[in-house]
Amino acid sequence: MKFTLALFLSLLLLGCGQQAQEDVSAEPPLIGAAEAGDIARLEQLLESSADPDVRDSCQWTPLMKAAHNGHLQVVERLLLLDAEVDLADKGGYTALLLAASNNHVEILQRLHAAGANLDHQEQTNGWSALIWAANMGHRASVERLLALGANPALRDLKGLSARDWAERKGHAEVLPLLP
Repeated sequence: MKFTLALFLSLLLLGCGQQAQEDVSAEPPLIGAAEAGDIARLEQLLESSADPDVRDSCQWTPLMKAAHNGHLQVVERLLLLDAEVDLADKGGYTALLLAASNNHVEILQRLHAAGANLDHQEQTNGWSALIWAANMGHRASVERLLALGANPALRDLKGLSARDWAERKGHAEVLPLLP
């Protein structure tokens, strides 16, 4: 819920408010299939030459939608088709950031294996995947990101690190993991 509000506010400031999010009539069908985790529909669309990197009005790709919603099978299929792992939306959010902020640990692992930039920082707050995970108190994601080599010393646009955010939010379960 916290992430949904933060993402909503970020998207609203970038011109991707609720109206854009709800206007699915203009949404490419592959985006909808990825968001829903509908692998059968996804396969059908991909067989008809659908672009795996198609974007919606907020510049989200099918990979971003699948990562955000925890659809590992969809993520894996899109990556097999060489979907661009580090494409970003209007706010600089990538599939890795979206997976980290929602504690989708296996998706983090798979995106990293496909070459995702662990230390990419979005443009609205300058948060990396590790900062997002620490801010949300997602211990499993923090552990995995650190094990994969995410930089705990990165600071956001306010000069705060992942540890600073975990402290501010009272996430005692995450603090021992962060230097």
